[in-house]
Amino acid sequence: MKKALHIVLKCTGIILGLVALYIFCGYFVPYISVSAEQTTEPKTTDIYLLTNGMHTDIVVPVKSKYFDWSKEIPVQDTRGKGSGFRYLGIGWGDKGFYLDTPTWAELKFSVAVKAAFWMGQSAMHCTYYRNMKENKDCVKIPLTDAQYRHLITYINRKFDRDPNGKVKLIRTNAVYGDDDSFYDANGSYSFLNTCNTWTNNALKVAGQKAALWTPTDFGIFQHYR
Repeated sequence: MKKALHIVLKCTGIILGLVALYIFCGYFVPYISVSAEQTTEPKTTDIYLLTNGMHTDIVVPVKSKYFDWSKEIPVQDTRGKGSGFRYLGIGWGDKGFYLDTPTWAELKFSVAVKAAFWMGQSAMHCTYYRNMKENKDCVKIPLTDAQYRHLITYINRKFDRDPNGKVKLIRTNAVYGDDDSFYDANGSYSFLNTCNTWTNNALKVAGQKAALWTPTDFGIFQHYR
């Protein structure tokens, strides 16, 4: 009995230690910054870094000389099927988080466990916007032609596609509004690779300043505020 209790206490201590280590790294490692690449090329395309306080998105122009996102992500996939949109917000994350947890207050233990330990599926969340306004939750980032092309490639590779190369719409009533939609994605979400980690890596690919690693939106935004 004592031996069993000792094992339980030891395992509990290890788990608590790992949790403490994760919290420590999740808070302090994001302070280690990755600098933006130095370039003399003109900045021709404005993207935006956007957060809802939980999930972060990269917001791109719907149409540019390099890519027309409306052909890739049809506005007809949204509930509102609106028009006049100029921007598209794109984020990657755990499907359970996206569909069942729009805010931290709605987080379920079962969803958190599945997401944290590679047991869930991933999804892309796309939201159309007519205008973007800079504020504490939205930062404009100008890119060169080459930087934006790298970002386009990075984003497109995360979408899961059918044999015809089309993105796979997730038909759900769990959309956040009239102008967003969800799609199947590639990759596994985990406590080491979150939606915010994906966004942070997108900034690195685009040659922008970012955190060395971060699981949170704070870890990204602290480098832009």
